[in-house]
Amino acid sequence: MKDHYFLSQPHQPFFVLGFINAMLSIFIFTLLFKGILSSEIIPKNYHAYSLIYLMFTPAFLGFLLTTYPRFSATPPIEKVVYLTILVPFALGSLLVLLGITLFSSFMGMGVVITLVGHLLAINILRKIYRASHLNDKHDIFWILIGMTLGGVSHLLFVIGYLWELPSMIHFATQMGTYLYLFFVAFSVAQRMVPFFSNCDVPKDPYLLSMVSLLLVGHVLLEMIHPHLSFIADFALMYLIGIHLIAWDLPFPNPNPLLWVLHLALFWIPIAFLISGLSHLIALFSDANFLFLGMHTLVLGFILTILIGFGTRVTLGHSGHPLVADRWSIILFYWTQVVVIARIMTSIITAFGWNFLFWFDITATVWLVLFGVWASRFFKVLIFGKKLN
Repeated sequence: MKDHYFLSQPHQPFFVLGFINAMLSIFIFTLLFKGILSSEIIPKNYHAYSLIYLMFTPAFLGFLLTTYPRFSATPPIEKVVYLTILVPFALGSLLVLLGITLFSSFMGMGVVITLVGHLLAINILRKIYRASHLNDKHDIFWILIGMTLGGVSHLLFVIGYLWELPSMIHFATQMGTYLYLFFVAFSVAQRMVPFFSNCDVPKDPYLLSMVSLLLVGHVLLEMIHPHLSFIADFALMYLIGIHLIAWDLPFPNPNPLLWVLHLALFWIPIAFLISGLSHLIALFSDANFLFLGMHTLVLGFILTILIGFGTRVTLGHSGHPLVADRWSIILFYWTQVVVIARIMTSIITAFGWNFLFWFDITATVWLVLFGVWASRFFKVLIFGKKLN
């Protein structure tokens, strides 16, 4: 069984695949954006697809295929089941990579095969939800809704790509970012972070439904007219902000595995404030913020909580004590360097200055983050080795 350790738990191969794709996607996007690599796909479309569906989705599945059965009080997922999901994601990722770099015809096959893996995963989560006999299915219901919307956005993106429909790709990107990535991450975080923090505060049973409605509003407003979504952004900032205050999270916290999760949550109202302000300014001017609000939310909240949860799950499920060592703490701080670098890139662009220097810095600090995380934790995920 030693030789099969890598596949012994679902989070291990999915984390490895997602983090490898994280490095490849930004590296290739940089080459595409700077004209060093030519491809039929528009660089920004590749950027959106590779991050949403090739990086974050495998990482999300690594976490959910491990924890969703626990949330649902059902038996763990059998290895043969999660391997049937892993194979199309790995094959699809490879074909997309080949399609971008060598054979453009492989790109279409890659996105379709990856979509199949995504839909299979959602179906597994649906079966787990139906098999659960819990009286309170509130949280697992909304997680399933978010994952289902992710599958729909993936389908729309693939249709938009194959039939060359830019407006559908734009809608799929908005939907995939807000109604999928953010909503799933927030649904999990609002359940787990207060629990880890020993915050015994009654949660608002209507929070997730209200957030989902405002997120729908954000996407629809953005499709009606660019930058009109500032209305929903300010509402989301207020709604989530007052709930974070009510949770009274013990921040700053001496435990790095906790304060990094708290920091991720605090980025949410900050991100929606930045998003609302930048959209409002752009609505009445020609300022180009390069999707500042979207990137602040994705990097500040989703990336930060991914690194926090990913490190916690990797340590906890490999028999290590749940203690962040020096390297983990450095990675938690470095994640914030990635966020700040990306914010600076947008601000410099909005002022009309040359942003390529900051673009290169942002890509570099991203690659360093995932490169160091991989060098530190891949040996744990793949071989089950103990950290020094």
